[in-house]
Amino acid sequence: MKTRERANITKISRMLSDIFRPTYYPMVGFAILLMFTYLSLLSWQWKVCMLLLVYTLTIVLPSVGVYVYRSVHKLTQHDLQYRHNRIVPYCLHLISYWVLLSILDVLRAPSFVGGIVVISLLVQLSCTIITLWWKISMHSAGVGAIIGALIAYSTIFQFNPVWWLCLAILVSGLVNSSRMYLRQHTLWQVLGGTLVGFVCGLVGLFI
Repeated sequence: MKTRERANITKISRMLSDIFRPTYYPMVGFAILLMFTYLSLLSWQWKVCMLLLVYTLTIVLPSVGVYVYRSVHKLTQHDLQYRHNRIVPYCLHLISYWVLLSILDVLRAPSFVGGIVVISLLVQLSCTIITLWWKISMHSAGVGAIIGALIAYSTIFQFNPVWWLCLAILVSGLVNSSRMYLRQHTLWQVLGGTLVGFVCGLVGLFI
């Protein structure tokens, strides 16, 4: 493979890894529910407040926490690929998601709304526990959870998920391939992450 072609593939792989970060999925999930369910009838002020809450607790606070952790321990982004350095960032995300779930419970949000947070919590918790013994791909777990969640939500709202599943499976293949090409994970690590995420997405909505 030519050097230029290799550089282009590397660039695309990094772009895919950045776009499909697992931390973005709860925000996207909430936006979809606010647009395509009866929640679309709510006022735009309520929707904006909800999205800001989700954005703050699933993206901003965990990102700030990880940045502080990296700064204190003088870790680079490359250092986070080692499993012993990934445990604290995972825990920071777990705490933020748990706080969001507690707030939604106080607000008495519908269970299918809180289900997104429960699925994310299960993915984070499962990956954190597995990481103690074996490195697993959080990116793969995230896209795997989308596939499982689509099947679960199609059961609740009675819609045909085939085309959405095709898109999710395509994205899963692209993301998993990018993680392997960048040598962040092995084949078994991305397959394991996808399986863990799928199970969490499938059962998390009904817990």
